[in-house]
Amino acid sequence: MTTKPTVLRDLPADLDVQRLPKHVAVIMDGNGRWAKERGLPRSMGHRRGVDTLKELLRCCKDWGIQTLTAYAFSTENWSRPLEEVDFLMALFERVLRRELREMTQEGVRINFVGDLSPLPASLREEIRQAVEQTRNNQGIQFIVAKNYGGRGEILQACRAIADQVQQGLLQLDEINEAIFEQYLYTAGICDPDLLIRTSGEMRISNFLLWQMAYTELYVTETLWPEFDRIEFHRALHDYQRRHRRFGRI
Repeated sequence: MTTKPTVLRDLPADLDVQRLPKHVAVIMDGNGRWAKERGLPRSMGHRRGVDTLKELLRCCKDWGIQTLTAYAFSTENWSRPLEEVDFLMALFERVLRRELREMTQEGVRINFVGDLSPLPASLREEIRQAVEQTRNNQGIQFIVAKNYGGRGEILQACRAIADQVQQGLLQLDEINEAIFEQYLYTAGICDPDLLIRTSGEMRISNFLLWQMAYTELYVTETLWPEFDRIEFHRALHDYQRRHRRFGRI
């Protein structure tokens, strides 16, 4: 589905509308540190982080970014304390239920990538409803990576392709990058042009390993709850200073 032309609002004058990234991905790091610095429980950092994500989604919509992908919960995050995991699941469910009406009104099309089967049944139902209710929206595409791991995604794609070969539905010499991508969680979604990671961590943490082959990386020391429109502007300005050659001279 194509995205409707967007009337841009408040786009900074020094940004070239023709060179904006179509797809921005974010690793939202630093919620716990933000809370600790203020003597608050980690849960308050996560709550504040939700507000930041909501504002970034609105900013992307205003500035003409077609797709935003947020790394909401990784397969490795299950190793966190049970109390925090339970809180994150409950928080996400409440937020999804609370914000769905507004996202629908604003034309947001929401989707999820990752293995959703281990999630609580009530959360899976909220996810199902959100995807179904926004399926025909033609505004910004909002992708949430939930229980997502890049290595796991590639492995499940390999298993699915092997099964197709075993059944005689696919020949080995037919397998190429385009075929392989059809078996990823992100099938049909363009690769990210820009990855933003907050809190200064210099790694991609098993996120979109296949899809980020030529993604531009931007790391900021800013903690996620403080990543506002000014910080996003800086990231986009840095992105537009680069020359993306994709292996060419």
